[in-house]
Parts: sequence; C-alpha cells; structure tokens
Amino acid sequence: MDQEFGEVIDAIGPRLRELRRRNGTTLTALSEVTGIPVSTLSRLESGQRKPSLELLLPLAKAHQVPLDELVDAPETGDPRVHSRPVTRHGQTFIPLTRRPGGLQAYKQILSGRDTAEPDPRTHEGYHWLYVLNGKLRLILGDQDMILTPGEVAEFDTHLPHWFGNADEHPVEYLSIYGPQGERFHIKARYRPE
Repeated sequence: MDQEFGEVIDAIGPRLRELRRRNGTTLTALSEVTGIPVSTLSRLESGQRKPSLELLLPLAKAHQVPLDELVDAPETGDPRVHSRPVTRHGQTFIPLTRRPGGLQAYKQILSGRDTAEPDPRTHEGYHWLYVLNGKLRLILGDQDMILTPGEVAEFDTHLPHWFGNADEHPVEYLSIYGPQGERFHIKARYRPE
C-alpha cells in the first residue's frame, strides 16, 4: 500500500507540469494566479517537494480541473456522473458540468407561474441562456421580455436581472454561467456558397 501511495504522489509533479504546459501557462503566471511562489511550483513539478492539499487546491482551481484529476484518483466504481438536482424558490437546477471555476452549465426548470414580484439582482459573472420549452420572462435592466423555445440571451450579470414564468406553464432552459469577463467565443461561422 505504501508503494502504491508513493507512486501516486510521485506522479503528481509531472502531471502538474504537463497540465501547465498544455494550457500554455508559465510558472510566473501560475504563481500570480495561485499565490504560490515560483520556486515552490518548480519544486512541485520536479518532484522535489511533496504536494499538500493547500498547494493542490489553488492549482486545481487555476487549471480548472477537479482535484482528483491532479492526483489521478483511482476509480471508485460506477463512472457515470449522477447529477443531483437542487430546488430553490420553485426552481430546479440540474448541474450539467462538474468543472470547478470557469464555465458552469445547468438545466433549469421553473415549475409554474411565479406570483412573486420580480426582484432583479446583480452579481459577478456572465450569463448565457437558451430556452428549451415554455415561455421565460426575463427582466434585464429596464427591459422586460418574453423568450420562447430556441431563443437565446447573453448578458453581463452586473446588469440587474430576473427570470420567471411568462404564463402558468413550466419553463425549461439551459444556463451557462462564467466568471466576470469570460465570454463565449463562436469558432464556426456559416458562409453561403
């Protein structure tokens, strides 16, 4: 067991180096993001320093990977991801991603007509949504609009916003939240022949 543990620990340094290089990040840039000195990062990658949880957690966040990917945690059985829906204020959130930091995707369901008065809020980040079924009422700043299936909205969440049902029917939509300044990039464009 001790030999297996040692092999797992020894593999973390090269894995960290490969992940950093794959992301095109320098030790200096990674140090600025994590607050970990460059010398410590270098010793971690070369295996001269044993990784600790307080070093691995900020590195996992900076690389936007789960901690178990850094340590190559052994399989625990069933590889399927079982999302656990969360319901708050009549709204169900079904997580579609498990990536810490970075973009987070959810399927959201509003069960029926919301009788509460709209209460627009602001927060850090950027939001993109796509209506799957039903009619979604979106208040965005001084605009009050109804989005129907297939319609998309994209906005900075510093702008006061609120979502609700436009009628008595349930609404299903996809939401993607990103950190402030992280926007969606369209890579493919249609060019008629």
